[in-house]
Amino acid sequence: MTKPILIIGGGPAGLAAAHSLGTVGRQSILVEKEDRLGGAPIISGYAKLVPTGEWAKDAIGGMVKRVEDDELVQVETGTTVKAFDGKPGDFTAELSNGKKVNVEAAIMCSGFTHFDSVNKPEWGFGTFEDVVTTTQVEQMISSGNGVRCPSDGRKPKRVAILLCVGSRDRQIGREWCSKICCTVSSNMAMEIREELPDCHVYIYYMDIRTFGLYETKYYWRSQEEFKVKYIKARIAEVTSDGDKLIVKGEDTLVKRPITIPFDLVVHAVGMDPNVDNREISTTMGINLETNGFIDVANRYGEMGATSRPGVYVAGAAAGPETIDDSIAQGHAAAMAVLSGMKASAKSA
Repeated sequence: MTKPILIIGGGPAGLAAAHSLGTVGRQSILVEKEDRLGGAPIISGYAKLVPTGEWAKDAIGGMVKRVEDDELVQVETGTTVKAFDGKPGDFTAELSNGKKVNVEAAIMCSGFTHFDSVNKPEWGFGTFEDVVTTTQVEQMISSGNGVRCPSDGRKPKRVAILLCVGSRDRQIGREWCSKICCTVSSNMAMEIREELPDCHVYIYYMDIRTFGLYETKYYWRSQEEFKVKYIKARIAEVTSDGDKLIVKGEDTLVKRPITIPFDLVVHAVGMDPNVDNREISTTMGINLETNGFIDVANRYGEMGATSRPGVYVAGAAAGPETIDDSIAQGHAAAMAVLSGMKASAKSA
């Protein structure tokens, strides 16, 4: 079989899948709806990545260059898939740029959408200019201008990072843990303290989930070396006294109300399903799981198999995921495609 493989999404998982296919001499068509490759780390301007500490523009930027320089990868940016028909080994995809391509299989690497904090209005986002998201702070750091209060450009003296904004919250229909927010927030708190040694950084949490080997490197190090303060709390609201932002809530360890003024409040936003997933699932003929992510049909057989034979999924398209694991899944999905096609050829 000589047809290319269709890869939908040019973030870490899609870049990894395209690279893997290229290393074994297989062609791929990489379709990305944005005008450039890189996914959230590049489009949203991430700063230093967990756990390597490499700048996103260098680490993911290097993956982008490797794919763009690969003659076996046909890159189509600013493009989506409008129709997808056929069977494994012989699919036809109609692209929004007017092209029709014949492909053997497809790998869904369509990623996620950052939770929109306007859906949590009681915590001040959209009301107070100095209530921002972790993505905005990442952009401040990666720009080289440093962490500042958007209202007047001053260096904050006290910063609050609020965890689980858009995660583990039944009231707004987000019951899942977004997996990476605790670690990213601990890392961000250390970055703020490194840049602004006189700034006090507080992390408000329900539970800390710096999973695996991240516990020592981020949770304990942020406290012991960088003096980040952790408050186990239920937050009621974020308001203002006209000068400072006021975070009101209950300290759930000592069971008493707690009110602290801050210069900057940061929402640690979770990972939502891609906003286009309903349309994507209809176009590709695949199922979504309960929360709206792409459903993985087989976790112990074909890696990343979906409900439609010949269509695979990798990375955060299937649920909250780290960048490193998304890359690993992209490589694995590429190999699953090749093994699936080989098995189909033998049985034909």
